[in-house]
Amino acid sequence: MENYFQSVVIEQVQPIIDGGRYPIKREEGDSVTVSADIFKDGHDVLVAFLRYRKKGTKNWTDVPMARLSNDRWQAVFTVSDAGRYQYTVMAFPDAFLSWRSDLEKKQAAGMDVTSEILEGQRMLKEASRRAPAKDQEVFEKLLGALQVSADSRVALAVFNANEVTQLMDRWGDKSLATQYEPLLEVKVDRIRARFAAWYEFFPRSQGKVPGKCSTFKDCEERLPDIKAMGFDVVYLPPIHPIGVTNRKGPNNTLTAGPNDPGSPYAIGSKEGGHKAVEPSLGTLDDFDAFVQKCHEMGMEVALDFAINCSPDHP
Repeated sequence: MENYFQSVVIEQVQPIIDGGRYPIKREEGDSVTVSADIFKDGHDVLVAFLRYRKKGTKNWTDVPMARLSNDRWQAVFTVSDAGRYQYTVMAFPDAFLSWRSDLEKKQAAGMDVTSEILEGQRMLKEASRRAPAKDQEVFEKLLGALQVSADSRVALAVFNANEVTQLMDRWGDKSLATQYEPLLEVKVDRIRARFAAWYEFFPRSQGKVPGKCSTFKDCEERLPDIKAMGFDVVYLPPIHPIGVTNRKGPNNTLTAGPNDPGSPYAIGSKEGGHKAVEPSLGTLDDFDAFVQKCHEMGMEVALDFAINCSPDHP
């Protein structure tokens, strides 16, 4: 925080959750409308910006805020990618716009504005020192135009030019700026986080031969039916090797026959644990091919990662 008195007050920033303790949520491509009460004492012209950036990056993108009514200001930014964004509000008294507003009023009243024009030239010179060489050349041209004529109307036309306004927007004095704290955050999810239809799919039950466990290759044949029903996600129970010790039988009974496959939630056997695939379903390559097939059809695979272990888990 800069060590100066911040005369601009920024409060009632929205959207905000619990004073900024938690991030708001959006999906990719959504817009975030940010508003705030911004004011200060006196009659200085205020300028306010909505600032946002991807969390972890250094540079801010500034969006000019518009006054809605009284002290309420608003601006909008778009979150294009999934991840975390930060946003805040910055405002400052614009010395140049305040001076120009007073100059217009005094000239309209027929007052001598010679000293005011000199003050405006001083502001341009100071801003020029903050600007890069390319913009400094433009400043010098404008200052030269002010030296040519003593007519205050000519000077006012120069100061009101869009070119001057844009230059002063970039390089004017912002040393008295106030930035809202703490930084606020947006958690941006994928579009599918908004809504998706899930189809629960037991891979070993998709075969055509009764009593025979189906494989991932067999499961691929079912995917067109699932897609046709409008589902977005194929949800699988654990596909890991199933333990033998205390294996359960049909309908969760405690006695298993010699050919009962057991519960997929009893994870782990001599074939491996959570990083392996039940051999009767196929191989990891077969599983990868199944996932790829889902992706080709515009669907995703959700795998139940169960923190369960059979006594046989390695």
